[in-house]
Amino acid sequence: MRRNARNHDENHAKTAADIVKFTLDTMSVSMIPHLSILIGTGLAAAAAGYACFAVYAVLNGVRRASDAALQGLRSAAYICAVSKPVSVLKPLCGDEPGLYDNLRSFCVQSHPAYQLLFGVREAGDDAIAVVQRLQAEFPAVDIQLVIDPQVHGANLKVSNLLNMLPHARHDWLVLADSDIGVSSDYLTRVTAPLADPGVGVVTCLYRGVPRTGLWSRFGALFIDDWFAPSVQVSHAFGSTRFSFGSTIALRRDALEAAGGFEALNDILADDFWLGEFTRLRGLRTVLSDVVVTTDVTDSSLAGLWAHELRWLRTIRAAEPAGFAFTFVTFTFPVLAVGLVLAHNAFCLGIAVIGAGARLVLHYLQRQWRLEPTPAYEAMLVPLRESLLLAEWAVSQTGSRVRWRNQILDATAERVTLPPLSTQTLRNSSPNSSPTSSPNSFPNPDSAS
Repeated sequence: MRRNARNHDENHAKTAADIVKFTLDTMSVSMIPHLSILIGTGLAAAAAGYACFAVYAVLNGVRRASDAALQGLRSAAYICAVSKPVSVLKPLCGDEPGLYDNLRSFCVQSHPAYQLLFGVREAGDDAIAVVQRLQAEFPAVDIQLVIDPQVHGANLKVSNLLNMLPHARHDWLVLADSDIGVSSDYLTRVTAPLADPGVGVVTCLYRGVPRTGLWSRFGALFIDDWFAPSVQVSHAFGSTRFSFGSTIALRRDALEAAGGFEALNDILADDFWLGEFTRLRGLRTVLSDVVVTTDVTDSSLAGLWAHELRWLRTIRAAEPAGFAFTFVTFTFPVLAVGLVLAHNAFCLGIAVIGAGARLVLHYLQRQWRLEPTPAYEAMLVPLRESLLLAEWAVSQTGSRVRWRNQILDATAERVTLPPLSTQTLRNSSPNSSPTSSPNSFPNPDSAS
């Protein structure tokens, strides 16, 4: 009887276990559709929410820029900027498309006192002929060409800046990449905030000008429809953790406080870290109301991919946590994934709102363009974002990037704040701590 009882208990336990297993398996299978709907709806809502907020952020940025421009014309800072001499440092490397027009825009500034420094590393650089042409065309403008092969670190652009700096005669400095074009009032407007001793860096947003066909138009959409709105969104949330090679205006004392160009010798994202080092010294970053142009010259998918992969890996190295969630900013492909996972009317409604907001954002960004925009460009937006999503995924798999003829590691950044020199401490103003300002914000994320 004991044996029979034990067999009965074992059979009963086995049956109970089978029932539990069957119940759990059944529950797991039945939960899959609900989980799919939950994930899909969440993705669609996140993408649509970002697109809607980006529209608000861009409109708010336009309003803020208009107010700043009107107030600036009447401000003491603007009057001070008009009278303060400025040295402009332009590192060059080769005769790239549009170089003459872009450099020429710096030669016709309305600012009464400025120096233009163009730097190259090699005596045979093709950009020299362009500079000499400008010197002949504008004899009244203080244009100086610096040819110096000295290399100070892995970042050759920073070496170029270091070689030019001893020739800069003025204490207000403007750094701008070679492919940047500007308006005639650019220098006066971007340097005006430097009259405030609490300001470290003034930087500018930029818009893309496609130069070489379809792929360069894709590159311009990267800048205009994704990068610039993401900066406006970041700024709307209170961040000023950005500094762009399109324009960095700063005083010499702020540069010294940040450790000088020497602190950036081996850093790939030199523009971002120059701004970051000044912020760590307690100086503010100002996003100017000026928007400049940058030429986009990618003529193939391979060139575009390599260029944008470098940008994305550099952004990831500067802010890895925030970059991991960047996928929600790629509206159309994320909405498509959401609809596949949650194909119901509610998710479809969210997707329609998100797609509409994304197209509104596209047309809002066209306001900065002086040249006509082809009607088919809006149809490229879903393809542009799908390519960007693929680039974002690949950017997570490594850190090596190609920059001109160099292979660099985007994560190999020396991010320690350099020590403050005795001379810099002596020259520092007691008023250089941050003051209350519309541009004084906490630092949740970056866009470099």
